[in-house]
Amino acid sequence: MAGISSEALGKEPVGRLLVKQALPASIGILVMSLNVLIDTIFVGNWIGSIAIAAINVVLPVSFFIAALGMAIGIGGASIISRSLGAGNPEKALHTFGNQLVLTLAITLVLAVAGLGFADVLVPGFGGKGDIFDPAKTYYTIVMYGVPVHALCMMGNNVIRAEGKPKFAMVAMMIPSVGNLVLDYVFINLLGYGMQGAAWATTGSFFLCFAYMLWYFRSGNSELKIGAGHLTLKAGIVREIGALGFVTLARQAVVSVTYLFVNNILFRLGGEASVTVYAIIGRMLMFALFPVLGVTQGFLPIAGFNYGAGKYRRVVESITIAVKYAALLALLVFAFIMAFPDTIVRVFTTDAEILERAPGAMRWVFAATPVIALQLIGAAYFQAVGKAVPALLLTLTRQGFFFIPLILILPGLYGEKALWMSFPIADVLSTLVTGFYLFREIRLRLKPEIAAVEE
Repeated sequence: MAGISSEALGKEPVGRLLVKQALPASIGILVMSLNVLIDTIFVGNWIGSIAIAAINVVLPVSFFIAALGMAIGIGGASIISRSLGAGNPEKALHTFGNQLVLTLAITLVLAVAGLGFADVLVPGFGGKGDIFDPAKTYYTIVMYGVPVHALCMMGNNVIRAEGKPKFAMVAMMIPSVGNLVLDYVFINLLGYGMQGAAWATTGSFFLCFAYMLWYFRSGNSELKIGAGHLTLKAGIVREIGALGFVTLARQAVVSVTYLFVNNILFRLGGEASVTVYAIIGRMLMFALFPVLGVTQGFLPIAGFNYGAGKYRRVVESITIAVKYAALLALLVFAFIMAFPDTIVRVFTTDAEILERAPGAMRWVFAATPVIALQLIGAAYFQAVGKAVPALLLTLTRQGFFFIPLILILPGLYGEKALWMSFPIADVLSTLVTGFYLFREIRLRLKPEIAAVEE
């Protein structure tokens, strides 16, 4: 599994390179998404539909803390890619060492705090009524593994920044496959119910962490850090924080979105509406895997070439990534529009859910063909180290448009208006991102290209 060396990011044809980077990322995201999907199917059929809603309530809390690892990983990965592109491996090593220290210290503190405030957080995110007890059971056990989950998320982005997408793919697949196997053992064979589902999730990330240790200690990684690299450097910490805050803010807004949507739906339609959203949320994770894979594959290519001053390759990578992602998004759209009833039947046999979920799913995915530009545009600014525009563009969909829409429209027009808020936010955020991305290409990248070629 030789992978791609970091130098190849600046030499190979961009189209071929993007496929090499995006395909393993897509497979990894697919397997991870299938894990969430099948996990939901197992829980729904072996425990009950209330268990699906319970897990959906817990996800934003545990994912937010684990997302700290992703934020530190992506923020540091941008620095590592640009440092390797600029021929500065020492900065890359210090960045990785600082990522390890920051991830472990912050997530341990937050995991302890999260366990201490479980009785406040679980109902606050919609775990009310019959949902509370199974949600708290799941939440408590999953929180034990959150620091390890965060380290895995951080390490995966570092592996990809090195130009080793196949190893990153395996790192994503291990917890997914492990979770499904442990689900079968703990829930179906041993009958542990919600506790079994939670221990399966937690145990799967310990398996992933063991793989990460092997990778970084073997000869596969270029990042061989020593004790000196673990000392926090203010400049690196600030840069990781500025770029990582983009990812963290996005996940924070996603968590707030879950809070609002779960509570609004519980008020409008009770546990059934929360379950509908849980099913649709799983499909959002699963169906968009190829588009997200292209976005992940694009990040190290754009970052490395920007750091190396190869601006024509940066523009080429933007153009090709948007085209590939748009085509894949169109295929996802066609699939969802054609088979929503069949999709919902996989999750549940509950007659009320079967009646309500397909129509809601069509609305949620209605603007899928346009999201490629929004995702690639926001990713570009993060890849090249421009934290402020990356942050603003990342927050446009969920923060600036979606949350205000769901706070206003459902109160006026009911539950259907909440589902309609999804495509409206997609279209508006894509328009804003497109404006800033094209302006960046016209005013920043093209003049740099012209200056180099004169």
